[in-house]
Amino acid sequence: MTTPTIQAPALEMMELLEELAAFSAPGPGISRLLYTPEWLRAQQFLQERMAALGMEVRRDEVGNVYGRFAGSQTADKVILTGSHIDTVLNGGKYDGAYGIAAAVTALHYLWQTFGQPLRTVEAVAFCEEEGSRFPLTFWGSGNVTGLYDGSEADSCADSGGVTVTAAMEACGLGRITGKGPRRKDIGAYVELHIEQGIVLERSALEIGIVEAIAGQRRFVVRVGGTANHAGTTPMGLRRDALAGAAEMLLALEQAAVQTGDPLVATCGKLEVYPGTPNVIPGEVQFTLDIRHSEAEQLEHFCSGIQAHFNRIAESRGLTLELTATLATTPAPMDEGLKGLLEQISQQQGRSFRTMVSGAGHDAQLFAPLCPTAMIFVPSRAGISHSPDEYSSPEELAAGLNLLTAILYELAYKES
Repeated sequence: MTTPTIQAPALEMMELLEELAAFSAPGPGISRLLYTPEWLRAQQFLQERMAALGMEVRRDEVGNVYGRFAGSQTADKVILTGSHIDTVLNGGKYDGAYGIAAAVTALHYLWQTFGQPLRTVEAVAFCEEEGSRFPLTFWGSGNVTGLYDGSEADSCADSGGVTVTAAMEACGLGRITGKGPRRKDIGAYVELHIEQGIVLERSALEIGIVEAIAGQRRFVVRVGGTANHAGTTPMGLRRDALAGAAEMLLALEQAAVQTGDPLVATCGKLEVYPGTPNVIPGEVQFTLDIRHSEAEQLEHFCSGIQAHFNRIAESRGLTLELTATLATTPAPMDEGLKGLLEQISQQQGRSFRTMVSGAGHDAQLFAPLCPTAMIFVPSRAGISHSPDEYSSPEELAAGLNLLTAILYELAYKES
């Protein structure tokens, strides 16, 4: 099997990345929140660029943008590649945008070099993935895959009270009608992304081939005790909610370390009440974020840690309330596509490893519906969602080469 290699298109991709980075609200880094003026200008720019490259361009009802090269075998399903155009507040220029710039560049190169594909290929810029403006995530790919039906737009609002519907209308988008953006013609989805972690850099590897996107469980935990005077209450007679929470969080860390990779467990927020130096804490509320790539292991760990928390609360005379706020299932990537990526990486002489993605991505929504693959390139110091986010041109070009090669196999080769 021979696969194409590319060099010059890497410059085209880097230029497109820089051009996309210009569409940002004032402030450090890149801020391009869903349905804001800078988001709209970026989407309009992409439509113009795709059209200039000879693509058939369309925008669906929620603002996902597609650039297409039609295949000769029109009965076959579409090969889709891309990522999301939105960012977090004060984020970096690579998260999401890299996958879009690479998708457009790869398809343009293939069209110029090999002509019409057998199967239709499309580059997509999903309107939203991050959840930075509205209390929802994957609004773009979620409407395509059926996670959402559009009814959420009227009731979901940002911190200023603007609903998704109102924000869409301000961008010239109408209400979602009929089947909306939902698609059932996708034959495969491939996403290229920066790692957003430090594994590849520490391992001095060029490529990460994702084997699964971890499932997530999030909880809000409330520990209740008795607020009392810090100077007059003997240590043996206290019901200190913070001391109990501290013991729970240490137990969480120890259990996670003992379980080992790829499980991770995090407390990202802790609030103490009444929060006064000379008062024993009467209540503590904290969050849990627990992730694993295997559903059974994830459930087993969560059940075990809840039981452990209950024992700690009982031993200290505390109350415990644990409320689930998020539950996503692990999303294994397609074994065939993963094997093909490994084979191409070997042919290209690239160092690589298979790995679990602890972060969520659009690819996880496609995984249950069609063959799905995901490629990572290194992130400097593992930094992401920050103005300091960086991957070198050489690293970005390596990912582009691999993406182009697998798209060639999927779209230009006979099944």
